[in-house]
Formats: sequence, structure tokens, C-alpha cells
Amino acid sequence: MRLHTTTWGEGDRVALLVHGIMADHRTWRRVGPALAARDYRVIAVDLRGHGASGRADSYTLEDHARDLVESLPSGAELAIGHSLGALALSRAVAELAPRRAVYVDPVWYLPDGEHGFRPELFAAAKALTRERIRQGSPRWDEEDIDIEVETIGVWDESTAQGLMGVVGVDLMPAAPVVPSLVQLADPSELVSPEAAALLRERGFEVRTVTGAGHTVQRDDFDGFMAGLEGWI
Repeated sequence: MRLHTTTWGEGDRVALLVHGIMADHRTWRRVGPALAARDYRVIAVDLRGHGASGRADSYTLEDHARDLVESLPSGAELAIGHSLGALALSRAVAELAPRRAVYVDPVWYLPDGEHGFRPELFAAAKALTRERIRQGSPRWDEEDIDIEVETIGVWDESTAQGLMGVVGVDLMPAAPVVPSLVQLADPSELVSPEAAALLRERGFEVRTVTGAGHTVQRDDFDGFMAGLEGWI
């Protein structure tokens, strides 16, 4: 599927941004302009079933990865993916071949079992109110809360069901395909300290944004950008 894209800046260097589940390109509303100010041309996608991209009959991990390859230019200077977007990017990175990759609180393992990944809980997010979003993300700006309401409203909750095929599967890369940074929330609910140590052993640089929640770029924009120093 050819994905909807949004672009900031006209720099010679290209940066790619891939959002997480339930979001769209607007999760990068501050990151895109900040990178553009550093002379990047920034391209952000809306994944299938999200934002202005079309809905689909299938939402597998491989669908998302193929869409990225079809929709984004290869050979970018930088590619950043968050959560599901980080997982999809890790599956597409060999073909996209950016010079550097950043994986923000990536979903490289969805646990199985009674307390594991449950698509119906994501579907229930359709009923989230502004007040519930604010309670869950007290550090977000009001604009980000507005955006969250809008993006959840247009999101196809079937995307969560599409991930059932990778539940219980270890998707952590064996090695970085390109020089890669993993940026984590504090604490990360997706990457344990043991997994972070293993990533370092495998050749990834791992950094934590102190006090930030899962959507790091919204929870602590300044900390997020500071955590990218040396990579952007």
C-alpha cells in the first residue's frame, strides 16, 4: 500500500519518521520541524489503518514493513520509528538502507497468555475521552491530547488484531543492520533491563530518557531530542 506522507523542510539530508499504533504523523509534530531546522527534509508516514492512509483487509507486521519500503525513499540519512513503527522499521531497514536508525521504545516482543497482548484492550481505546487521555499522559501538551482524540477516531482498531501473528515471538534483531540507537522510556514496559543489556551486547547503543513515558517524544520533547545527540 502506498502510504500518506507529510513532509517538513527542504534540506539535503532526508529523515524518515514512523509512528506507533493508534497514532499518525502528528505524533511527530514537534520532531519534524526540529529536524527540518537542522537541514533535514523530513518525511513522516501514516501507517495503513492510521491517519490519512487507507484501511486494509490485512494488518500483519510484514504488511507494514512492505508499505514502508514502497512509500519511503531508500538511502535516507536517518530513520526513526516509535513502538509499532520501530518494529516495522526494523523489518524494513535492510531495504530502506538509511545511514542510521533510531528505535524509540520498540515493540520487539508481545507477550502471550492471560496477561499478555490483547487486541480487545486496544479496541477499547476508541472510547477514550480527553480526560482519560490526560490522566494517562499528564505531561502532554493540550495540543497532543487533541491530536490523540483525533487520531484514535480515524484509526482502524483491526490493526491490533493483525499483530496476533507475532504474539509470543522474539522479534529483537540479532544485530543492527545499520548503526542503531534504541531510545527507551523510563521505565520501559516493552524493553526490560535484561533485554537492554542484550541489545548492547548485540551492538546497539541504548539510551534512556529519564522519567519519560512510552511516547517519549510527546512526554519529554526536550529529553527526546537531547537523547538523539550524536545521531542527528
